[in-house]
Amino acid sequence: MKFWKKTLSSIIIFACLGVSVGPFLVPVPKLEGLVSEKDLAEPDSKFIEINDVAIHYKEMGAGKRNFILLHGFGASTYSWREVMDDLAQYGRVIAYDRPAFGLTERPMPANWIENPYGMKANIELLRSLMDALQIEKAILVGNSAGGGVAVAFGLEYPERVDSLILVDPGVGGGRGPQFPAWALPVMWTPQMRHIGQLMMRDYQESLPQTIQREWFDQSKLTDEIRQEPLKIFKIENWDRAFYELTFAPAYPELRPLLPKLTVPVFIVAGAEDRLIRSWYFESISKEIPNAKLSLIPSCGHVPQEECPREFMEEVVNYLQEENLFGGTWTRPF
Repeated sequence: MKFWKKTLSSIIIFACLGVSVGPFLVPVPKLEGLVSEKDLAEPDSKFIEINDVAIHYKEMGAGKRNFILLHGFGASTYSWREVMDDLAQYGRVIAYDRPAFGLTERPMPANWIENPYGMKANIELLRSLMDALQIEKAILVGNSAGGGVAVAFGLEYPERVDSLILVDPGVGGGRGPQFPAWALPVMWTPQMRHIGQLMMRDYQESLPQTIQREWFDQSKLTDEIRQEPLKIFKIENWDRAFYELTFAPAYPELRPLLPKLTVPVFIVAGAEDRLIRSWYFESISKEIPNAKLSLIPSCGHVPQEECPREFMEEVVNYLQEENLFGGTWTRPF
């Protein structure tokens, strides 16, 4: 009996050592030639410290009306380049990079009090950004995953929102979180964070494919557009930031909360979106009180890039119908 107890104890000890030490034995090659976010800054780039994170943003226009642009997954302020100038004809326009994307700082666990990559942190970051830029209320324009942030903010702080313009939004399917909250602490251990970098490096292969699928008309997809989003792979800690984003603290599923939205909502999407099908936009538009929907023909997941003229026509028509101009206006196209 003593023999079996000793044997079982030895097995348990070795198993614990394997779990606690084993992951650290996995080699994680260092990525060479990486630079800081500010090393890639452009002439019109601006940075502001918000909630201990250096946020990269761009700003155009002026006036009473404020537009805040929220990009999708793997994107950045670059995704709004075709429409920022047009929107600036009607007010102040702010486009910023969310943590883990673009040129916004990528904090690591040793340097934060609270994970800055989760949905709740994104909501509070947006509120603090508005406070810092002295924006009381704004029209939030969110593309894809940025639409999810816009919806979450509209639910949490409706008094700070004039309207939501959701561009091919991704707000979940009503099936609950993809990763169970009870399991998240396992992913936050030093062991998993060590090998997690390797898991995230697959994005170097998958992101170019995703970019291609975002566009319906491939003839419009230039080499510059293909290459610009890939600059994130030149930035220090991009892989670790993606890991922290993927396993950020859980947030309630947004889809069941859509009926609780009390702010005006306009959904504008590409009819030929291959990442999120048009029937999805039709469904969620019926779940949001008084939401309006417009599908742009022959256009994909990023209409503000692929079909900017048609996109602006839809947005301007909506703003006019909702009396959100606050004065006289002329079409910029």
